[in-house]
Amino acid sequence: MTNPQSTPEPAIDETAFDQKQREYALRFQEVRAANKAVLFDSLAAAGIETVTVLFDSYGDSGQIERIDVEAGEGTILLPADQIEIARTTWESPEIERLTQTVQEAIETLVYDFLRQVHSGWEINDGAYGDFTFDVAERTIKLDYNERYTSSKNFSHEF
Repeated sequence: MTNPQSTPEPAIDETAFDQKQREYALRFQEVRAANKAVLFDSLAAAGIETVTVLFDSYGDSGQIERIDVEAGEGTILLPADQIEIARTTWESPEIERLTQTVQEAIETLVYDFLRQVHSGWEINDGAYGDFTFDVAERTIKLDYNERYTSSKNFSHEF
């Protein structure tokens, strides 16, 4: 039964929503390309070959577990350099500029990438995986595993 005094929900303008989504995706692609260039320049200057970022989530909480850095035949620390990266959000068409350490920038980008391609990655049973930053190839690969709970019910009457 409906309440005659309630006002109906406003209709969603799907065309406007789709346009906003396209604009956001375009901004994100532009920002991603610029951020990758700045980050990979800094990693290459430090002689770093590979950065692996492991993440895990469960029960509506997720975090980066570890960052491994490889150079030559061993592991090293990330440079303490400050770099400028850019961020875009759904809520605003403005591009935000952040000056962060290389480690902070990697963490920011990893969380942004996860939100972009697997929004809600931390919800319920969560997800886990790793990002591999290949400095020579200037690529970032995501290996993503999503958890879920399954349930089967059987009911019999004889």
